[in-house]
Amino acid sequence: MKERIFIGVAWPYANGPLHLGHIAGCYLPADIFARYHRIKGNEVLMVSGSDQHGTPITLQAEQEGKTPAEIASKYHQQFLECWEKLGISFDLFTRTTTVNHAEVTHDIFLALYNKGYIYKGTMSLPYCPTCQRFLPDRYVEGTCPYCDYPGARGDQCDRCGKPLNPAELRGIRCRHCGATPQMRDSEHLFLKLTAFRDGLLGWVKTKSHWRSNVLNFTYRYLEEGLKDRAITRDIDWGVTVPLPGFDDKRIYVWFEAVIGYLSASKEWSRGKGDPELWRRFWQEPVRSYYFIGKDNIPFHTIIWPAMITGYGGLDLPYDVPANEFLTLEGEKLSTSRRWAVWLPDYLASYAAEPLRYYLSANMPETSDADFSWVEFYRRNNNELVATYGNLVHRVLSFTYRSYQGRVPDPGAPDEASQALVQKARDTLETVDNHLYHCHFREAVRAAMALAQATNRYLDDTSPWKTIKTDAGKASLALYTAIHVIAALKTALYPVLPFSSQSVHNYLGFSGKVEDQGWHIVPPTPGQQLQSPSPLFVKLEETEASKEKAKLGILST
Repeated sequence: MKERIFIGVAWPYANGPLHLGHIAGCYLPADIFARYHRIKGNEVLMVSGSDQHGTPITLQAEQEGKTPAEIASKYHQQFLECWEKLGISFDLFTRTTTVNHAEVTHDIFLALYNKGYIYKGTMSLPYCPTCQRFLPDRYVEGTCPYCDYPGARGDQCDRCGKPLNPAELRGIRCRHCGATPQMRDSEHLFLKLTAFRDGLLGWVKTKSHWRSNVLNFTYRYLEEGLKDRAITRDIDWGVTVPLPGFDDKRIYVWFEAVIGYLSASKEWSRGKGDPELWRRFWQEPVRSYYFIGKDNIPFHTIIWPAMITGYGGLDLPYDVPANEFLTLEGEKLSTSRRWAVWLPDYLASYAAEPLRYYLSANMPETSDADFSWVEFYRRNNNELVATYGNLVHRVLSFTYRSYQGRVPDPGAPDEASQALVQKARDTLETVDNHLYHCHFREAVRAAMALAQATNRYLDDTSPWKTIKTDAGKASLALYTAIHVIAALKTALYPVLPFSSQSVHNYLGFSGKVEDQGWHIVPPTPGQQLQSPSPLFVKLEETEASKEKAKLGILST
């Protein structure tokens, strides 16, 4: 029975380039999951977009002497180019600056306001006497009251993940000029999160399938008690407040950005020529998955579910498979210290699939994982090239040369060939189970184990030798290996879509890989093959030291 799958992916701030931590954290796992469900024949909608209203954009604009719109447009275009090169297959990647997004945000805002879940109140906010303005979230820094991190922002602590209000920070300072702000009263609008605490706690108790880090973080946050949060701020960049008297304020980005999942779905629906199509993914039986980094957990397991509950008539998240962090050469990624590998820089020098493979095989699903240039080179050469790529190329190129470009007739199978074909069937089932449950590392491991087993089978049967003495035995060995390659191009398609399509074509098939579904479809004896080329390129491992040098790491 076909399933309907909605995939919401975190919205990146359009204030700078993406780095590998972003990709490992949410974009690659979301794409793998979407491709897996599409090839299974399920109905999938994967959406996201550039978060163009956050204070990171206004801060960057001030630093560069440009308008927020110019900064946001520049990086939105860069995101689109990166998605295409990396193979991130969004059904729609949009922006929070669209008229559609503002309309959907106003609709949810007013519905919650009319039901009493949004109310007016006065709060004390930092006002910088030097800059002569109120300072929203990221314009202030200070020490986190929960974990004592000295670089906490006015909206969230990056170390412990706690959402914050500026007044909670100790030693607060203006990020722009360093002055100590004064606390002044300002009228704002608040989301009544306290009204949803008990209902959310009961709902979360049904989520035994959630990852332990997500479940434990959410439980702890709910049990400590929720606080009502301001959803407007003193700034002139963002979605307007649809109430009189708030012309000089905008809706807080943390409130309106999550609404983007719904607004993007409606935009996609209209683009398909059916303005009501979005309802299939929001008001009918569906499994909704939200792929995010762990710093975004409370916004997707507490705040967005609270907003959905208050609004009514929309499906709550089924799963929030948040990843842990990716470190770089053993240290935490830091955009301020420029301690990162930027995705545009990577894509300017390397192909997409070595990165997709390495990050998938080393994905930070349950604990932090490290990106190492030495390990990246090693895994590309030893696993992608030597294990999988070499298997495909040596089998197909030898077959192409020796059998006039056609698939050989295997004749009667023997015990070894039958065992390997059965292992291929079992592996596809195992990978299926791992991907279904968002266990991406284990899926890659299982597929590569099959490639290794096939290489051992070929070492034992040596068809390049026996073709001279026992042509039938050589034909059987080669056909069996081709059968496994057909299984691998399906099993690895969600992770390696480009090379899987190449293998699909080399095997003599037309159309797309996903058109054959999640099945092993070996070519028939006599089927015309395409002349194959190597799938991957070996990298000179000595070059890894140059990449490390760019980070300031001296080789020893």
